[in-house]
Amino acid sequence: MDMKKKLFIGGEWVEGSSYKDLLSPYDREVVAQIPSATEEETEQAVVSAFKARKELGKLPAHQRAEILDNVSRLLEERREEAARLISQEAAKPIQTARTEVARSIMTYKFASEEARRIKNEMINMDAAPGGEGRIAYAVREPAGVVAAITPFNFPMNLVAHKLGPAIAAGNPVILKPASQTPLSAYFIAEIFEKAGLPKGALNVITGKGSVVGEKLVTDDRISVITFTGSPEVGIALRNKAGLKKMTLELGSNSAVIIDEGVNVEKIADRLVLGSFAYQGQVCISLQRIFVHESLKQEVIDAMKKRTDRLIFGHPLDEATDISALISEDDCSRVLSWIDEAKDRGAEVVCGGTREGNGVLPTILADVPTDSSVSCEEVFGPVVHINSFSDWDQAIIEVNSSDYGLQAGVFTNDMKKAFQAAEDLEVGGVLINDIPTFRVDHMPYGGVKKSGFGREGIKYAIEEMTELKLVSFKK
Repeated sequence: MDMKKKLFIGGEWVEGSSYKDLLSPYDREVVAQIPSATEEETEQAVVSAFKARKELGKLPAHQRAEILDNVSRLLEERREEAARLISQEAAKPIQTARTEVARSIMTYKFASEEARRIKNEMINMDAAPGGEGRIAYAVREPAGVVAAITPFNFPMNLVAHKLGPAIAAGNPVILKPASQTPLSAYFIAEIFEKAGLPKGALNVITGKGSVVGEKLVTDDRISVITFTGSPEVGIALRNKAGLKKMTLELGSNSAVIIDEGVNVEKIADRLVLGSFAYQGQVCISLQRIFVHESLKQEVIDAMKKRTDRLIFGHPLDEATDISALISEDDCSRVLSWIDEAKDRGAEVVCGGTREGNGVLPTILADVPTDSSVSCEEVFGPVVHINSFSDWDQAIIEVNSSDYGLQAGVFTNDMKKAFQAAEDLEVGGVLINDIPTFRVDHMPYGGVKKSGFGREGIKYAIEEMTELKLVSFKK
């Protein structure tokens, strides 16, 4: 792999004016040298994308679909290379990285399919008095240049969730990947280049949010902002974006409710997966478990037994289940939040200690719900288990959060299931599963501090298009 990377602007690979070392989260070794774009280089990307918007917008749907299908096929051919790249830059265990690549391939396939069926509709004008003698239709048109700002935790698939629908709808994109995970973005730029995307329709620039992000969010030539990251940054972007269309996915502290009578052995593996997949650095990671008091100890025992088997190690080791957190600061923060919960009376069932640049998978019990590990987004390998006696109270506990992305419910009672589906204040309710479940064509997004707008290719296309009415009078 070439250590010194270049910016991708206007279909050309451009030498950056300054560089910084990219370090492995696991062992702090230098992985690559990454350009830090200046405001002038960001301006070049904006000019390039704005110039490309007419050509891409008029490209027939079948050609946009073919480009996206080519991306899916080319990524399939290089899937192991892509997985190792993710593992290297993000410290994602290689088995988990392969799953992400497989999902990315599917996401681009969905985007290809949706490009062919963007919905236009006829309007029955004579449904209203005065509409007689008129024929009208509404068409979806590209909204314009899309600025995509992506996080470190799914550096390939969350990029796909922004590039796929944007290109499917005919919008050029400027992609700013997370500072820790730019390699996946440059890799996918190579793929799009070979797939036949017109020059300028995709630009990839890396650098400081205060430089690149600020320029993208405030520039009037940008029509759409799609951002995944922290609520603090998302709210700041929204306040600066003016009248731009925005999709914000801002995280969560996702919960699951486990009703009495549920078979704990059948769900324990899912609970552990939801809690600790990719070290808990997942927006819909399972963070809060509310279990009926009759099953509390059984859930604790079943989860501890499985968690104790998880192997911490190098992300490229095939045996590794858990690896390093993304940064030293995150290790310190997660451990301090665990200590805070302990000081307030929580029991540490397992974990709670550091291993290298990571934190071992941690299960806490009886956590005060106003402590950081409960009411904030941990984004680390920590889950807590609290009990309830009354179903209505469990729903109240879940809804007490400032976040509302997804929630899971395990119950054998259909009445309780429908009640939870109706009463839980979240963007998605998963009955008889963990909140960490996602397939890439479903609508995905949250309420409250979890953001607004929806991903999932079909739904993201709606966020990235404008509806135009055309009416003929006979």
